[in-house]
Amino acid sequence: MRGFLLRLLLNTLALWLVAQLYGGVYFAPGSGLGDYLLAGLIFGIANAIVRPILLLLTLPINLLSLGLFTLVINAVILILVSFFTSLEVRGFGGAFIGAIVLSIIGFVLNLLFEPRRR
Repeated sequence: MRGFLLRLLLNTLALWLVAQLYGGVYFAPGSGLGDYLLAGLIFGIANAIVRPILLLLTLPINLLSLGLFTLVINAVILILVSFFTSLEVRGFGGAFIGAIVLSIIGFVLNLLFEPRRR
């Protein structure tokens, strides 16, 4: 349960930071903490369920692009989250750049907050 809550908070923080740093991804005016937490929850669920299915279906393209097509999948996940929450994305280009920024922020947050495994 502790790991789930940590992951939820890290996803929420990452989405909030992306919305603050990049103008192509933002939360609708008047969004509160509940909206941010819902976006973090749906983002985590989409990453756990939808992303592996998309990666499997696009495996040949991903292999040919040496893994760069994963960025497209991350953008699709970001757009999917925007359909169900108050997160707004300005087109596919905005989602693509937002996904890159989100990946970098997520990597840094995981380095800072994830417990080290032995």
